Amino acid sequence: MSKVEPNAEPTIGRLVADASRDVSTLVQSEIALAKSELKVSVKAGGVGAALLAVAGFLGLLIVILLSFTVAYFIVMAGLHPAWAFLIVTGFYVLLAALLVLIGIRKIKKVRAPVKTIATSKQIPAALKGKPSKASLDA
Repeated sequence: MSKVEPNAEPTIGRLVADASRDVSTLVQSEIALAKSELKVSVKAGGVGAALLAVAGFLGLLIVILLSFTVAYFIVMAGLHPAWAFLIVTGFYVLLAALLVLIGIRKIKKVRAPVKTIATSKQIPAALKGKPSKASLDA
């Protein structure tokens, strides 16, 4: 067996092996750190989403109770309860129709990302080192 002197310079193979081990350790440490951070973030996000769901449910209950309140105020003004509830229902039908029309208009404005598609078509030619047709036209 040969003895390695403490002052001897390490070989290239030894340096590569050490660097490879250090990079592997660093990557594993970074992955462990990312996992621990994600656990905290996911837990906080889950609690936040649950709170938003509860708030949405309570909001729905508020809208229903407010609708009854408005209908009963109309009854107090002297109208028959059936007409009062029909007025409140009609309001919600009109509101829903208006929201549908606005939503359809917004959806019709959606267009394909023309510039992104054009530039992404240039990527394969650029990777091959050839100028694309679009860059020659410019």
